[in-house]
Amino acid sequence: MLQIAGLALIATFLALIIKEQKPTFAFLLILFTGCSIFLYLADQIYNIIMLIEHLAASANVNTVYVKTILKIIGIAYLAEFAAHISKDAGMGAMAAKVELAGKILILAMAVPILTVLIDTVINLLPVR
Repeated sequence: MLQIAGLALIATFLALIIKEQKPTFAFLLILFTGCSIFLYLADQIYNIIMLIEHLAASANVNTVYVKTILKIIGIAYLAEFAAHISKDAGMGAMAAKVELAGKILILAMAVPILTVLIDTVINLLPVR
């Protein structure tokens, strides 16, 4: 975490200095740094996904649901990342649209899981 924080702080200070002369280069520096941090974390993300899939297989949980939930989490992170980049570029309206698109995609992917959950609850209720 110290490496990530250090890299982020250095990039932030450099961007603040460069921003006065070349705002485009400052934005590109921040974009490159953000992508570098994300790629640096790719191995950790992969390990977490493999651990979750292993736990789901051990618990005999349907892998379709686990993969759907992992996709939902991925959409949330990517939408947030893209929205922050858009905000950094001064495009708040675009950031809001990216966030809205992420929310709609998450809702669309969650419908099958919600359907199974509702069916399970209905089947647990006593018949009158």
